Amino acid sequence: MKKILFLVAFLAPALAWAENPYAGMQSRPVKALSDQQLADLRAGRGMGLALAAELNGYPGPSHVLELADRLGLSAEQRTKVQEMFAAMKVETTPIGHRLIEQESDLDRQFATRTISPDSLKSATARIATTQGELREAHLKYHLLTAATLDGSQLAKYAELRGYAGAVPMQQQHHHDN
Repeated sequence: MKKILFLVAFLAPALAWAENPYAGMQSRPVKALSDQQLADLRAGRGMGLALAAELNGYPGPSHVLELADRLGLSAEQRTKVQEMFAAMKVETTPIGHRLIEQESDLDRQFATRTISPDSLKSATARIATTQGELREAHLKYHLLTAATLDGSQLAKYAELRGYAGAVPMQQQHHHDN
């Protein structure tokens, strides 16, 4: 009997969450975005948008800079990656702000009950375009960063990031310098 009571007491919060997974989200400033997502978009962070690159041997500038010493970056490589990181922030931050505004607009339309099939289609198309632009921007900087590193640095990066067994594409990266 004690085991059953323990299980009920232990599982009750989980079951309540499973029944009401969105409870509390109704007070978010932008319902579709968490506080962390808002902060990441405002700061130009990647939010996992570049995983296709990252997990296939195309590291991003942020993580390369974090591991610069362990990767043995030359002064020239470090400068190049720092410039790419700065350029990425300059490019992605305004896109993130635009996405927040577009999500806010969609949220407002639902909140004020002014949404229509046409405005819904238009709003979601704008959001999708902006999401695509943001993802492309982050992926582009992974491509550029990978082209700055040599094969041994790419392999070391994969090792340091815990991608054991994942071998980066051997010198098949596009060098658009």
